[in-house]
Amino acid sequence: MKTNGETKLPYFLVGLGLGAVGGLLSAFLARKESRDLLRERSTRSLAYLNQQGNKLRETAEEIVGKGKAMLSQGCCSSQATTGNGTQARDEAKLDN
Repeated sequence: MKTNGETKLPYFLVGLGLGAVGGLLSAFLARKESRDLLRERSTRSLAYLNQQGNKLRETAEEIVGKGKAMLSQGCCSSQATTGNGTQARDEAKLDN
């Protein structure tokens, strides 16, 4: 049997010290793994964003090219149509 005079303070301090050392080591190792994991993920994310940006750029260039082609064709035909329409109206006014 233990007497009341025996104290458990040394056991508490040893346990506290071991827990603190274990906690610090695990935190240090976890931080290194976390940094490596974050670095890997950021590298993959950056590569993905670059790939998507290139696709978007190519698509935008195609759309702009098609738009320019449509405007150049539409511009010439609309001028011809407008010119023919005004010429027809002018002739109709002269006839009246």
